[in-house]
Amino acid sequence: MWKEVRAREEGALPPNSFASRIRSRRTSTIELSHRKEIVSPHHGAVNSLQVDSIEGRYLLSGASDGSAAAFDVQHATDHEGDCLIAKHKSLFVVDKHLEFGHKYAISSVLWYPVDTGLFVTGSLDHHVKVWDTNLTQVVVDFKMPGKVYGTAMSAIATTHMLIAAGSEDVQVRLCDIASGAFTHTLSGHRDGVMTVEWSASSEWILMTGGCDGAIRFWDIRRAGCFLVLDQSRSQLGRRPPLSSNTLSSNSLKKGPISRTITSGQYSAKGLANQRKSPLGSAMKQLPSLRKGQFLSKGSTVQRLHPGMSSGQNRATAHYGAVTGLKATGDGMYLISSGSDSRLRVWDIESGCNTLVNFEAMRLLTTKALQLAISDDSSMVFVPCMASVKLYDVWSGMVCQTFHGHYESVNCCCFNSHDQELYTGSNDRQILVWSTPYSAIFEEEDEKKKSVTDQDNWSD
Repeated sequence: MWKEVRAREEGALPPNSFASRIRSRRTSTIELSHRKEIVSPHHGAVNSLQVDSIEGRYLLSGASDGSAAAFDVQHATDHEGDCLIAKHKSLFVVDKHLEFGHKYAISSVLWYPVDTGLFVTGSLDHHVKVWDTNLTQVVVDFKMPGKVYGTAMSAIATTHMLIAAGSEDVQVRLCDIASGAFTHTLSGHRDGVMTVEWSASSEWILMTGGCDGAIRFWDIRRAGCFLVLDQSRSQLGRRPPLSSNTLSSNSLKKGPISRTITSGQYSAKGLANQRKSPLGSAMKQLPSLRKGQFLSKGSTVQRLHPGMSSGQNRATAHYGAVTGLKATGDGMYLISSGSDSRLRVWDIESGCNTLVNFEAMRLLTTKALQLAISDDSSMVFVPCMASVKLYDVWSGMVCQTFHGHYESVNCCCFNSHDQELYTGSNDRQILVWSTPYSAIFEEEDEKKKSVTDQDNWSD
């Protein structure tokens, strides 16, 4: 800590980097909180959790008994043990006993991104419902053709209020809160859709993962998906940064061929072989060329829409169902989990598998998983049966394993405001994981030392 403070004072460390290092250090040291406890009102497995993005204060939960609840994680409702343990009881609970409550398990919950006046629940009773938080009443109800596995709303949208809903039906439906009707029906998956995720960089891009093992990208302004991720199409590690050395003015003039090379789809050796070979053999070697594709003037490759060509349309991202999707904060990468107990990191721009080799894990295969990611997108929290593992995104190494639940963990939610992790499990409990107070006191003591160490004549 002292080194970072000194570097920040000398101007060698930018403010954003200083804050990122402190957050990363606190994230890597979190443990089961002994000073904060969430009193769960649920009588079934906790399937989904979300903290509001406005204040980072209200936690929303949904359970398999058809109930949803909200908690204030910053202000306790009660204390125990000489005020050493802060208890957070639910502010309200909506369940099947209400007239318009869900009759079966709630699979997903989410806050309205603009404020906490509305929240959304998706259930296995084929309904997606929008609730008024203050009145705890349903204001909009969408009837789906099958069990709802996942819902999502774009956190950066300014021109629409669409809820993306994935269900056991092969089609993804977009529900408009303003009109109370379906605006889009996205067809392409060959089996149920387990998880949906909006892009963090564009309000128009939606990513879906299905039981058919496919991850599809949709631009809701156009018909059909425009990209299907293929696990066999890969690049090693992160995409290299754009610089004047890698892209000269001459390479920019070459057009689509130079962009194909930088995307990491073909190796330099393969391109050299293609130059030496005649046109007929080159057509056989290029995997992206299919029936109906051709070479135009200057040997520029003219491709079909990736989501429309028959070969790429059948590509799979996992050998089993895609159970979880999480986009990084910068919108450059996508993390996916599958029932094949694999975790993969995808380059969104090129659509390539980055080949990060994560340590062995065992994931649930019967329901969707909710992943969580740290502020700087360098670490990801993954539910692994009765524990939660913290992985380094780019090395694939396990940084920490959290044990505390008695049964399988279904969801993780990271609160960037308080640097806390919330987990829900089949044991009906919601646990809080935070930085131990001893570590916080050490940081404060180091700050005090840095102040007393200053000379008397400095400003």
